[in-house]
Amino acid sequence: MADRLTVGVVARLSRYLQVLTQAKKMGKDRISSLEISGYTNINATQIRRDLSAFGKFGRRGVGYNVDSLLAEIRTILRTQGQYKIALIGAGRLSQAIVRSPIFTEHGISIAAVFDADPKRIGRTAGANVVIDAARLQEVIRDQNIIAGVIAVPAASAQRAADELVSAGVKIIFNYSEALLNVPPDVKVHTSNPAAELITALHQQLA
Repeated sequence: MADRLTVGVVARLSRYLQVLTQAKKMGKDRISSLEISGYTNINATQIRRDLSAFGKFGRRGVGYNVDSLLAEIRTILRTQGQYKIALIGAGRLSQAIVRSPIFTEHGISIAAVFDADPKRIGRTAGANVVIDAARLQEVIRDQNIIAGVIAVPAASAQRAADELVSAGVKIIFNYSEALLNVPPDVKVHTSNPAAELITALHQQLA
């Protein structure tokens, strides 16, 4: 089913998933489309339209059962824990990433953490033991890792990307400031909080 979803639907469902995950943590049993709208700034009508395309999950005047809708969206997006990613770099940013529950909450597991610094190799990063970056290609192939997260200084980012590409990874999340050169069939998603903030401010204040 997920392979037929448009990019816009996937993006919105991912945001609903984030809200539902937090609602569950807060102990909420039910949530309305208006409440989800308030947290996502997505029109409530659009939310109901998105969800009704996959079945009847809620009741008018009652809202959606948080647990049920959470499970349904995870199934739709195929985020049931089968996606393994590799984290390149074991510095402060990487430590924050592995300690955050956001990946596991969305069915993604950090299967391996790599670093080239001998002082970091063998230490722990969350539940992972940091692996020598020289073994990156071997481990990625052995563990069937499908995506890589680059959290290293800009000067080391291209080399990390090259290693991931050589290992067969087709999806890279770039947390560095480097502009990466990769083959056309490799997708790079760059995280830039400043750019996202500027976009949000422009949309709100324009």
